[in-house]
Amino acid sequence: GDTAGQGWGINPDFGGMRIYESMRQARPDFFIHCGDNIYADGPIQAEVTAENGELWRNIVTPEVSKVAETLAEFRGRYKYNLLDENVRRFNAEVPQIWQWDDHEVVNNWSDSKNLSGDSRYTEKNVPLLIARGSRAFLEYAPLRYHGVEESERVYRKIAYGPLLDVIVIDMRSYRGPNTANDQDQPGPETAFLGDEQIKWIKRQLAESKAVWKVIASDMPIGLVVRDGPSRFENLANGDGPPLGRELEMADLLRFIKHERIENVVWLTADVHYCAAHYYDPDLARFQDFSPFWEFVAGPLNAGSFGPNELDDTFGPQVVFEKAPAAPNWSPFAGLQFFGQVDIDAHSAQMTVSLKDIEGGTVFSQTLDPYRKRRPRHHRGHFHGRRRR
Repeated sequence: GDTAGQGWGINPDFGGMRIYESMRQARPDFFIHCGDNIYADGPIQAEVTAENGELWRNIVTPEVSKVAETLAEFRGRYKYNLLDENVRRFNAEVPQIWQWDDHEVVNNWSDSKNLSGDSRYTEKNVPLLIARGSRAFLEYAPLRYHGVEESERVYRKIAYGPLLDVIVIDMRSYRGPNTANDQDQPGPETAFLGDEQIKWIKRQLAESKAVWKVIASDMPIGLVVRDGPSRFENLANGDGPPLGRELEMADLLRFIKHERIENVVWLTADVHYCAAHYYDPDLARFQDFSPFWEFVAGPLNAGSFGPNELDDTFGPQVVFEKAPAAPNWSPFAGLQFFGQVDIDAHSAQMTVSLKDIEGGTVFSQTLDPYRKRRPRHHRGHFHGRRRR
């Protein structure tokens, strides 16, 4: 995830968005973009001074020189990415699965978003910006619909034979407002995926005959992402039992355990660093779920940030992470990351590798498929840590 963010756009002197060429050289069967395909709220300037004092020189078009407000400006963001020759070569060869997050419209958008104090925007009507941003995304995203009811739907399942189902979810379109996220009962304000999508996800998981069920997610489950001093952008809200949006996730994870659905792996981005997380019910405040892995990659071509605060509700353990020493390091620093997933056709083992801008592996984890339910007392083995 995370393309052309924080003002780090196409720099011809740097070789453009080089990570796309590294991904192309891996010869992937397909590519999942977990969101923030553009940064509609992030103007791109001709020159930016990087953390090392070096000058970063961007290609600039009128549409990316300001925040996107008109439909033409939202479209212009996608057109801008296509100016990069690495992106064009990659697009010409690699099938893609896109989902969206917030920056396709405006930072941290939800029903509580208020632009009245943002002088960059003359259009303060957030629902109108959502409509324009959504239309531009749907025009440029490689989506195929099978009915009118799906014409504006991002969540979907893509089957890749007996070894893999990819379940693409949408954490943006159906969420309630960003709040303190501390409600103790479900309601409109605690919605994150929404009732209809939750039922759909459960059905896809229960009916899947594939060995591996990969959930492509906009955001990590157990990392705290704040929206100002008192509100939360993500479902994670700090240590403790499930509250607010976490109630929905607790229900989904409980369902996966009770229905004995095995080999569920989460892939995500959003936080602008790479990480491998193992969610362990023995170390969680909510324990009625089966252990699982989550792999975080990105940014592709944006500022590097992190690491984020962990929330112990679902017991995430940091097995690996790589992040900058300070916020918003440029691609010069080399802390741009993508993930590569390989499934062995004979053993059905899944190997997830986190790779850097040059395609070098910084971490790799091989997962054995479970063909039947493991004993309840067995949690597996790993080497991780709980970060405070």
